[in-house]
Amino acid sequence: MSRKVGIILVNYKDYAQRFLTDCRDSLRAQNYPDFKVYIVDNASTLESAKYLQENFAEAKIIANQNNDGFAKGNNDGMKAALADGCEYVFILNMDTVIEPVALSELVKTAEASEKIGAVQARLMLFNEKNKINSLGNATHFLGFGYSLGYGEEWKGQITEVKEIAYPSGAAVLFKKAALEQVGLFDEEYWMYNEDQELGWRLWLAGWRCVLAPDAVVYHKYEFSRSIAKYYWMDRNRLLAIFECYQPSTLILIMPALLVMELGLALFSLQSGWFNEKLKVWNYFLSYDNWEKIKKSRARNQGLRQVKDKELARLITGKIWYQEVGDWKLRLVNPIFSAYWVLVRTILTIL
Repeated sequence: MSRKVGIILVNYKDYAQRFLTDCRDSLRAQNYPDFKVYIVDNASTLESAKYLQENFAEAKIIANQNNDGFAKGNNDGMKAALADGCEYVFILNMDTVIEPVALSELVKTAEASEKIGAVQARLMLFNEKNKINSLGNATHFLGFGYSLGYGEEWKGQITEVKEIAYPSGAAVLFKKAALEQVGLFDEEYWMYNEDQELGWRLWLAGWRCVLAPDAVVYHKYEFSRSIAKYYWMDRNRLLAIFECYQPSTLILIMPALLVMELGLALFSLQSGWFNEKLKVWNYFLSYDNWEKIKKSRARNQGLRQVKDKELARLITGKIWYQEVGDWKLRLVNPIFSAYWVLVRTILTIL
């Protein structure tokens, strides 16, 4: 018997006019028999709501007056889907095209083990369909997250279900029981790294995050060069490590973290986003924000069934942003990788 799946799409401004048709047609072509689409319309207007209703009549439209971020938009959709009795929720970017068997493959993978809480599809680049967008995401020990395999040619590198540090929010299926235990996206993250933190939370609670290589989704991915992006990515990767690590791990990584902060400050001056870095530091100078962090940390550590020494195998000492990769990363990666090996060794004896 099939499990009901709620598929969550988030719209903002003209996103639907640009991407909805292809995504809708691929969803209508799914061979999975029981799913419902929920479209969250952030900063909704009469025009956008009308467009969505006319072009995807079978979907349930959730109109939000404000744009309160990617995390909350998806949470609104997930809450509606779970209230409607869905056993799974599938977070899907609207700028995607999903192969007809993908949803079936995702559910089949999730059903294979009670401990699988999240399943990511194999994300491929829409304009270069033989090239990879994401084979799951990696977490660096200082909180940086990035896509595995980005830009590489697909040659069947992965043939079986594979554990990943965290799934990309562009195409990930979550199990209802897992979300009921650990909660939804942390809305403080707004956008970027919210998928990393939720994946980390799942691992802490004893769930597994995996990649389903036979569930293929094509992503019309474009690397955003918005300066504001640096604020969210930098702030949120710090939130993730402050909220998810054990105290001993935080102490061990602190020297590397301080060196990285100095390096990022210099890099931001050179790259034109130093003001965003100042905003990040200013966020962490706020007492109210630390109260929020304390609450989120208490939630995450209260879920903990797995120690950091066991999760360390999922975390890497290598940073790699393919779009901005340069000699600096090639220079520091061996150093940070060696540092992380040392930290992992110490964690095993604590």
